[in-house]
Amino acid sequence: MLKGRCALITGSTQGLGQAMARRLAAEGCNIVLNGFGEPAEIEARRRALEEEHGIRALHHGADLAEPRQIADLIETAKRQFGGVDILINNAVVRHFAPVETFRPEDWDQALAVNLSAAFHTTRLVLAGMRARGFGRIVNISSVYGLFGGVNRVDYITTKTALIGFTRAVALETARDNITCNAICPGSSPTPAIEQRLQDFMATEGLERDPAVEKFMAGRQPSGRFVAMEGVAALAAFLCGPGAADITGAALPVDGGWSAS
Repeated sequence: MLKGRCALITGSTQGLGQAMARRLAAEGCNIVLNGFGEPAEIEARRRALEEEHGIRALHHGADLAEPRQIADLIETAKRQFGGVDILINNAVVRHFAPVETFRPEDWDQALAVNLSAAFHTTRLVLAGMRARGFGRIVNISSVYGLFGGVNRVDYITTKTALIGFTRAVALETARDNITCNAICPGSSPTPAIEQRLQDFMATEGLERDPAVEKFMAGRQPSGRFVAMEGVAALAAFLCGPGAADITGAALPVDGGWSAS
């Protein structure tokens, strides 16, 4: 079902996006990576996808705050692979501050990368998906798209809006063998979260296991991080034949956080 498909994953040079790229490559998809980082490290990950899974992979460093660069990203995927069959909107930025001290430039960046980029990538791939009679769009929201919190107004606003965007696209494409769903992960050991955990360990003077337990207090009832591989497995399922009738859904993967 997925062998030979082209999967574009934004924000996929590390962390959760990289985990989803690896899983879709294992399913036989050609991969378009996108994101920033050390060129040598990105090239090593790109090459590993090809060598381990026998697929083709490329990297495009588009800044998703820039619509013209997004357009070039999509055009590159079309030239190399004939079009984008699977789109995963994963790229994200986040900032932490109370509303009254939140910097307007940080707000604008978050709207551009976390929300508007998904609009631009989606609008640019839909015609090709309709023409080929197949498309899968997965938007990576968050448990913070399901409820509120303090000092993260950009993240909560954009992740909540992304769920509304998902529902709108799902209804517009429901008869075209195109699905659009949102995944709402809890805390995973991404590089950003790992750095926060390391800072927490230093502040609290704790070893890793007790630090994780205390860090998770009030978050995931499971008491552990959500495995990135588990989120990637759900994304792959949503792209496969067993999920053909799942569209417009917002699916939490959060160790029970949203149930508490």
